[in-house]
Amino acid sequence: MLLLSHHLPLLGLLLFSLIPSQLCTTCEVNKKDLSQLQPLISTMISSKYPRAIQAANVLLSLRLVGIPDQSLEKQLIQEIRDRSVLDLTSGQLALVILALGACQEANKTITHFHLVRQLEEKFQEEIGNMEEHHGNPLTNYYQLSLDVLALCLFDGSYSIADINNYFTPENKNFYFGGQFSVDTGAMAVLALTCVKRSIVNGQTKANEEDFKNIDNYIKSLVKKILSEKKENGLLGNIYSTGEAMQALFVSSTNESEWNCPQTLDTVLKEIPQGTFQRPIAAAQVLPALRGKTYLDINKNSSGLSGSGSFNISTHEPLPVEPTSSSSFISVNYTVKTNTTYFTRVTVSNGSVFLDVMEEAQKINETAFRFTFVESAWGPYITSVQGLEASNTDRTYWELLNKGKSLDQGVGSYVVHNGDDLEVRWSKY
Repeated sequence: MLLLSHHLPLLGLLLFSLIPSQLCTTCEVNKKDLSQLQPLISTMISSKYPRAIQAANVLLSLRLVGIPDQSLEKQLIQEIRDRSVLDLTSGQLALVILALGACQEANKTITHFHLVRQLEEKFQEEIGNMEEHHGNPLTNYYQLSLDVLALCLFDGSYSIADINNYFTPENKNFYFGGQFSVDTGAMAVLALTCVKRSIVNGQTKANEEDFKNIDNYIKSLVKKILSEKKENGLLGNIYSTGEAMQALFVSSTNESEWNCPQTLDTVLKEIPQGTFQRPIAAAQVLPALRGKTYLDINKNSSGLSGSGSFNISTHEPLPVEPTSSSSFISVNYTVKTNTTYFTRVTVSNGSVFLDVMEEAQKINETAFRFTFVESAWGPYITSVQGLEASNTDRTYWELLNKGKSLDQGVGSYVVHNGDDLEVRWSKY
């Protein structure tokens, strides 16, 4: 039962929220055109997954669209059984829970009774860190939104008061370098929509004001996502568009606000260009291309009719050919803190940002030394000149070319002759 102060007004609001989604815009690749998704499937199927978080991303995506992968599922379950979850961040654990929950054959005891309890503790640690460190979480709001989504879908405990306090759309954690983070906002929309539905269904107790706040948060975040819509239909950038599409699927977005077919067409054109060569990139865009969202995880829907819907190939994805015929290229490289350090670097054609950083380090180790860790998205720069990035202090190493921030990582961004590359100590 809901804890209501004014039964009739909220009842009307609840009934309105339950009206079928005629306003919701959903578009997807038709079954006759599924061959367009083949490169995404091949990328995910053929890749190796040494870490649980990488396997979870891919497994979740494949299961949402109805493609079983029992070997990947067994690998993920076994890894969780063999290791402690203490070294996973809250968002990584949430993603593991979502992936296992999407598997009908998964051990539900693991999902519901062990991992969810662990996630509850990690989520509270995030809240505690925000209380002690000026609203800064241990990780980021993308991960916090994953936490809430997993807890909501799998009957975990969370505080409605915390949701109301910390998920206001104007919260600084929705912004990165002063720019609204579309994928963070999208994940928050999915999480808050799950919470809203849980309140409507009587599974979560909330008063009228809390419900209205959550509903308004969703609407405001959706408007912010739409404000980042580009002329070609992309929402934010190509890598945030998949999850943004999911958020708009579950919101009251009409055709005048968002041309879903245009967005779908733009994304499909990027696939043969090698844009989604990383498994995580392919995994995050695939569900939306089939009209699925993370809120479908608990639905008894088979998605596609098994793997037979795709002519799945296990061949390695074809590499993107360099655009220049020259064997070597020359780029400018700068490290900027309180002091600026510059050098000119020569690398092989087709090199990525990380290659430039490695060559610069050979030229001057003191000025250009750096460290990185492997993440689901590839290498992530953790320090330059010994200066460490910090979630608590909201600091990171920003990647730029010609003064513009990049939307790809150091292991993905292919550099070109004459580029002006920069890593800059920044706050978000």
